[in-house]
Amino acid sequence: MSIIWISSGILFYFRREKTPSSFTLDQFPMVSILIPCFNEAETIVDTIHELQPLTYPNYEIIIINDGSKDRSLHHLKVLIEMYQNVRIINLKMNRGKANALKIGVMASLGQIIISLDADSVLDRDAIQPLVIHFIRPGGERVGAVTGNPRVRNRSSLLAKIQLVEYSSIIGLIKRSQRILGKIMTVSGVIVAFRKRALIDCGLWDIDLITDDIGVSWKLQRRFWDIRYEPTALCWMLVPETVTGLWKQRIRWAQGGIEVLMRHWKIIFSWKQRRFIPILLEQIISILWSFCWLISTVIIIGQMIFSKHYYVPIFWTGTYLAIISIIQVFVALVLDHRYERGLLKYFLWSIWYPSIYWYINAFVVIFAIPKAILHMIAVKKGQKYAVWDSPDRGINI
Repeated sequence: MSIIWISSGILFYFRREKTPSSFTLDQFPMVSILIPCFNEAETIVDTIHELQPLTYPNYEIIIINDGSKDRSLHHLKVLIEMYQNVRIINLKMNRGKANALKIGVMASLGQIIISLDADSVLDRDAIQPLVIHFIRPGGERVGAVTGNPRVRNRSSLLAKIQLVEYSSIIGLIKRSQRILGKIMTVSGVIVAFRKRALIDCGLWDIDLITDDIGVSWKLQRRFWDIRYEPTALCWMLVPETVTGLWKQRIRWAQGGIEVLMRHWKIIFSWKQRRFIPILLEQIISILWSFCWLISTVIIIGQMIFSKHYYVPIFWTGTYLAIISIIQVFVALVLDHRYERGLLKYFLWSIWYPSIYWYINAFVVIFAIPKAILHMIAVKKGQKYAVWDSPDRGINI
């Protein structure tokens, strides 16, 4: 898969990224920026301040306070007095991000909806390249355009590894999936939707733990196109503690598994055949995690109980690590045009195959029973998948 991601990511660059589009906007449709908010008192003020100098001339900001227990609502009341383009929807109870987004869409004025996380800083020029996909010729079937999230807190080892990951895994894979067929998921931190497409697919699933993965599959099952726009930059905070990272990745993995459980029947639909590569890749990734665990237990058992010490074939692991390093380098080269000095973080990629792979394997193994139990609860009538306050980094 790494070789496929590298080759198709490079192909995306030469076909769609190397030469910027000459299309320019002669009209500026109304854009509604939706920001779901749950216990974001430390970040929401800076996020709204940074949204004011955007170069796009026609947008509104709707903040949906989803039952926050901290001082978020106090800060939001101050913000609506400061800025005329800011509106607030105050929900009394925490019903989850997907439910907050659905309510935000109902109150929005724009035909293009941008979903933005409450800790994010949107690049001043990010909206135009997103909107162009919906407006230019051939864009009638574009249902969503996912942007390019960048890591802005880089003070710890975990943050630096995630900086490399967002280029080598998330950015490169989205380029690759865009070439091969369907995109597994939009980036929930920065994505633009056509409102009509959202309504057509039934909006977000309020009973699934991840809103972005579910709506991506629903849009594409209704044959709406999802595109990746690397020039639409958004600066975000990532977890800098092992506990925070673990919770985030469990949630991501659980959400992906829940979507597979809900949509697995598409593998039998010829009309949905472009989903098959993504579906198979996800299934094989899950199987790989269990095979890795079983083989590791066998190796350790042989080392403990065998009279002769078992020596694993180290060159196979070295081969995988080398491929991983190549993937990281290619991805950083593709992304460095959007961020100066990015290539210096290449040195931190050595930690990815040696530590991060193991964490991701355990994440999948732990997420499967959580996903199964959650889907059982959904069948029994659980309506809302609520959210917790995420880890926003050691030093915001």
